[in-house]
Amino acid sequence: MDWQELTDLTQGQPFIVERVRLTGSGVAIEGQFEPPQLAQLGVDDQVFVAAFVRAHGSIKEMERLFGVSYPTIKARLNRISENLSFAVELAEPAPEPEPPGADVVDRLQRGEITVQEALDALKGSR
Repeated sequence: MDWQELTDLTQGQPFIVERVRLTGSGVAIEGQFEPPQLAQLGVDDQVFVAAFVRAHGSIKEMERLFGVSYPTIKARLNRISENLSFAVELAEPAPEPEPPGADVVDRLQRGEITVQEALDALKGSR
């Protein structure tokens, strides 16, 4: 059974995979595995996401491929994104940039440089 058949069979209902067989070795793993969120989308939405990735995120290209308007593409992307919370969970906030001279202050606090050396370094970094 392929993934599309499984998706059609479940008709959008949540499901748990209880057995996985590795095709190369024949090893089977049993347990309860929740399928990835992308796999939980309906077939049409999976095709839409795949097309969006292949179009490199170009909404113009999606308009051309699907023959629909910009607002229609955006609405569908918004609807699909509501079902993909893992992207938000996995995204880490970007580290805040250190203020200029922070490394100099750190070195001063660790006693690696003198106050005068820190002042000279700060004056030179302007």
